[in-house]
Amino acid sequence: MKISKTLISKEEIENKISEIAETINSKYKDEELVVIGILKGAFIVVSDLAKQLQIDVTFDFMSIKSYYGSESSGQIKIIKDLEYDISNKNILIVEDIYDTGLTLSSLKKLLESRNPKSIEIFSMFVKKGVSKDPIEIDYSGFEIGPEFVVGYGLDYNGKYRELPYLALLS
Repeated sequence: MKISKTLISKEEIENKISEIAETINSKYKDEELVVIGILKGAFIVVSDLAKQLQIDVTFDFMSIKSYYGSESSGQIKIIKDLEYDISNKNILIVEDIYDTGLTLSSLKKLLESRNPKSIEIFSMFVKKGVSKDPIEIDYSGFEIGPEFVVGYGLDYNGKYRELPYLALLS
């Protein structure tokens, strides 16, 4: 498989991250925020966002696997849990891509059970028209089609995450 087309350029991504960081900086100006990156894909998004945040912020990461039953209920298994207590904290979940919503919906319910002050979600890429369990995305970078994409944290068999742009494979 090779890159066949660039969908979203490095410059477009950088501009969008700056725009979202500015909004987050304004919203959480006088409050603490815990940014939770979902591994592996979101590490690049979190890194680029972190460089532009000018607020009281802590970073943590979770690694989860999704298991779907015959009812497509969406269940998650935690591979790496949070290191910090999030009770009474403002939480921003950062995800690389939102598609079916099943994983994010389950994750949000799990984190809500830990009594945070608030939870918001930032997904860099949002696939249109494929959601099975719709969840509100508070900050989104780009709406994309249903095709399989790589780059900017998204991979194909562990490859292409490092690309600074979003691309199609052929």
